[in-house]
Amino acid sequence: MSFRSSFVATVLGASVFLSPLGASAAGATPVASVGWVAAWATALQPIPDLAAPPPLYRAPDVAGRTVRQIVYPTVSGRAARIRVSNAYGRAPLVIEAAGLARAGEGAALADAASVAVRFGGNASVTLAPGQELESDPVAIDVAAGRPYAISLRMGPNQRMTVWHRVSNQVNYVSAPGDHVSDPGAGAFRTRFTQYAWVTELAVEGGPARATVAAIGDSITDGLRSSLNRNRRWPDALARRLAESGSASFGVVNLGISGNRLLSDSACYGTSLASRYQRDALSRAGVKAAIVLIGINDINFAAMPPRAGLDCDSPHTQVTAASLIDGYRRLIDAAHRRGVKVFGATLTPAALPAGREAIRLEVNRWIRSGGGFDGVVDFDAVLRDPVRPSVLQRRYDSGDGIHPSDAGYAAMADAVPVEQLHAMVRGD
Repeated sequence: MSFRSSFVATVLGASVFLSPLGASAAGATPVASVGWVAAWATALQPIPDLAAPPPLYRAPDVAGRTVRQIVYPTVSGRAARIRVSNAYGRAPLVIEAAGLARAGEGAALADAASVAVRFGGNASVTLAPGQELESDPVAIDVAAGRPYAISLRMGPNQRMTVWHRVSNQVNYVSAPGDHVSDPGAGAFRTRFTQYAWVTELAVEGGPARATVAAIGDSITDGLRSSLNRNRRWPDALARRLAESGSASFGVVNLGISGNRLLSDSACYGTSLASRYQRDALSRAGVKAAIVLIGINDINFAAMPPRAGLDCDSPHTQVTAASLIDGYRRLIDAAHRRGVKVFGATLTPAALPAGREAIRLEVNRWIRSGGGFDGVVDFDAVLRDPVRPSVLQRRYDSGDGIHPSDAGYAAMADAVPVEQLHAMVRGD
């Protein structure tokens, strides 16, 4: 079948995915049609619902404005679609128009205008709280590693109550009005460094046949990596694959800073165990996942309670056994969907002796094979050879927990790519 006939068949045969997120989490069938591959993705989290939130949790005014977000696909294609989500929303999400275009400098577009994105044939769409939606496919050449602008004109009463808090990417909000097709940046006067509502850009018609989902906490999210430089370890892994001549699968990042395996947080999102199906396993074309999670479960249990907004609450005590049980549930859920799972060892964080003992026991289980299909030993790569409970200085961003750009690059180099290829191919 030619690309054009395939694309037309896809458009005519596409069914709009619109369902409660709870149904997806319960193990609904994958939403991806054959040939679609997630090229970029992110995971959402609720913004704390406070009358006077601290500056870190204040969202920009988006009512009646156009929100332009910059994404970098990891694989190429000749058609694209976006997924928008009202996960955790407290009111309907109203999008009056949407567009996709190659991005230029800042908020400017590289093309004269964006390609209109429609939903079930309509320019506008309203999503109830807890629903998400895939757009109709659009014909557009998508190039891996290049920036693309997704522009959404929001409803007149729309508020941003959900986001991905740490984007490491500057995004933009316009002055009031419809600026979806504006090629210039003049109307986009407000900047923010989060992602909102758009959770996936998928492509078809390119060389990729599968996607790898990287999911975890701030170390997967790329906290303290360079702004606007795409220096998170999943970014570096995607570049490593591209530079090796491999374009067979994409890499998408579903990390959330502060996230835990077993406990929810008012600031850091629902637990990875509860968001895993939606955020990782339902991605278009996903065949493998790399899981790095657990250090916050160990740490937050020891944090003292705080008055007001306590982001570390609940201060749940964990053991190596409880974390391992959580990993086993992730593995089982992935295997039910035909997805292979790599377990990543927990990286050094200069922990006190009691907490360090839990980290080491968890890592021994991961290295022993446990139930994972493969192992990525991030701990071995990042730890100081003399003091293995701390990061090597050259890989430390400065806080003793999060890697530097060089550390994130070293993590990407530690991924066993040949084994990953074999698992994606089904060898």
